[in-house]
Amino acid sequence: MIRILVVDDQHLVRMGLRMLFEQTPDIEIQGEADNGAEAVRLAERLTPDVVLMDLRMPGTDGITATRRILAARPATRIVALTTFDDDDHLYPALAAGACGFLVKDTPPAELLEAVRRAAGGETPFSRDVLDRLVAQALHSRSAPEVPADTPVAGITPREREVLGLLGVGLSNKEIADRLHLGVTTVKTHVASLMAKTGRDNRIRLAVLAVLTGITSD
Repeated sequence: MIRILVVDDQHLVRMGLRMLFEQTPDIEIQGEADNGAEAVRLAERLTPDVVLMDLRMPGTDGITATRRILAARPATRIVALTTFDDDDHLYPALAAGACGFLVKDTPPAELLEAVRRAAGGETPFSRDVLDRLVAQALHSRSAPEVPADTPVAGITPREREVLGLLGVGLSNKEIADRLHLGVTTVKTHVASLMAKTGRDNRIRLAVLAVLTGITSD
């Protein structure tokens, strides 16, 4: 059972998510919060596996709440909920430790799968969010996701294949199926890519894959 905390300042959004999760046997919604400060308090008391975190809220915003929750409970998986005009919050949320990014109109089936992937240690993200992160990186040469002159030097041909598939948002299982590998082997390749490129999560690897053109190989 995946225990989840929903954080959003819009009642209708929280109600819709609650209705969705209440119909899902492997996900239990533990609580709801309409602001970041309450999210921090509930996360400490309820110890959820996954937090769906709105980024823009009055008072304590989602980025600050993400940072505080992870400081107290680093194992918590926080997936940021964004809107199409929320670009200014994407990199700060990534820096704060968000493990995934979903737009609020993500189809229900994809949202449920994203929660499962987050709980399993992966980094789910909507493709349009990745495109916006890449655009921000291209416009800010100081962004840590912008590759150096040889950002993928030293990776093996198989790791390059895995990196390219990360760049189009595939899960470990999907990559394993595509490349006819075991899921454990894919996880090993992902860990090796993080070590070799200095990117500490799958979103940064995905951004790197797009920036360097590996996704179009």
